[in-house]
Amino acid sequence: MTEKNLNSTNTYVGSAEPPSKLLRRLSTFDLTMIVIGSVIGSGIFITPSSIAQCLPSAGLILFVWLLGGLLALSGSLAYAELGAMMPRAGGVYVFLSEAYGRLFGFLYGWANFLVVTTGAIAALAIVYSTYFGYFVPMSEAGMKGVAIGGVVIFTIINYFGVKAGGIFSNIFTLLKLFGICGLIALGFLLGSGQGIHFTPLLPPVGMGLGSALAMGMVGVLWSFGGWQHATFTAGEAATPRRSLPISIIGGMIAVTTIYLFSNLVYLYLLPVDSIISSTRVAATAAEQFLGPTGGALISLTIFISTFGTSGIYTLTAPRIYYAMAEEGVFFKRAGYVHPKYHTPVFSILFQSAWAIVLILSGNFLQLITYVAFTDWIFFALTAATVIIFRRKFPEMERPYRTWGYPITPVFFLLVSTWFVINTLFNSPTQALAGIGFLVLGVPVYYVWGRKRQASKPPVL
Repeated sequence: MTEKNLNSTNTYVGSAEPPSKLLRRLSTFDLTMIVIGSVIGSGIFITPSSIAQCLPSAGLILFVWLLGGLLALSGSLAYAELGAMMPRAGGVYVFLSEAYGRLFGFLYGWANFLVVTTGAIAALAIVYSTYFGYFVPMSEAGMKGVAIGGVVIFTIINYFGVKAGGIFSNIFTLLKLFGICGLIALGFLLGSGQGIHFTPLLPPVGMGLGSALAMGMVGVLWSFGGWQHATFTAGEAATPRRSLPISIIGGMIAVTTIYLFSNLVYLYLLPVDSIISSTRVAATAAEQFLGPTGGALISLTIFISTFGTSGIYTLTAPRIYYAMAEEGVFFKRAGYVHPKYHTPVFSILFQSAWAIVLILSGNFLQLITYVAFTDWIFFALTAATVIIFRRKFPEMERPYRTWGYPITPVFFLLVSTWFVINTLFNSPTQALAGIGFLVLGVPVYYVWGRKRQASKPPVL
């Protein structure tokens, strides 16, 4: 198929790819570690208690995690087709821009830069600094210093090349996998758990199952988010059309398996009432068979997990701002690529600087609550692009085609839409604030658009 120029977005699709100043140095293994490391952060250690509060039965706890895994896998199948079809820097930003116009892509980048990704980096930084304080007691100011120090370290690593960032991702993702899998294996081998903890499998009669599942899914979906980060670096994948589907699908199967076994070992070691009452379920479970040493090992694992995830976000998300700058809807300097290291250095620096501001402000957690649900608006819109592109570009090369199409993307789209609507009704303040935040991005987009038009040379 010949290359097509899409006048609506001034980007290119087809078998040929637009030239890029970024170098393709990430392997399939690198991308897989990015997927796993982006998804597994602090959620599996923190959310089981809140989920058990909503669903106080072993059967429903396992069901909601399985449902979350199936949903995430359905979404990852769609993202795998999109990533292999359009392996360009920015990933989701590119898909949304091509399907709905540049405004939608901009709003995605706007939300990620100002709150979603930078806020996540800030939140993860506070988490890893808090667990670092488990070993080295510090004041609040000291913990903020450690949090900022971590952001600075990630920035330096990613400044010196995408491969350096990939190596960091590989090391810390493997370490977190070793820690979590070690907890699972030792829990079953050394723990004195009881099968009675799995009863009753079903909830009490009369329980409002629909609303309870919706509330429980909040923590599950938060824990499963992140697989889209592999698409952000598609422009630097060595063999993107082959490696993106393998890494996204394989990574999400691995994450779902780990999450299910983690919850099985929690339920094996602890009764549901103990899971509900514990704010640190993983540590409480580990202490059942390792004593105080178990708490220390889990604290170390959480530190490694959150530290690694924060570093991966520092690697991946700046590619969104780079793609935006290339199209004239972000700071021009964000599109600059270092001539020696071939990294979007100013995109990285802008993101890290804003994350540090959020850490110092201390108000970012509320902002994340307001905007986090918008992530699922974009998840739904992105899944729908698979259907749109099948109709819009039927002859376009698709190295991977979504398994189970159209059932799997429609399933993901419907559940994501249900989650967004449910949030709108049950948490209207947060949802409306998130929508308002996106609306504020519309005039900003048009201001940048006017600057882009003004900077173009006149047509003679």
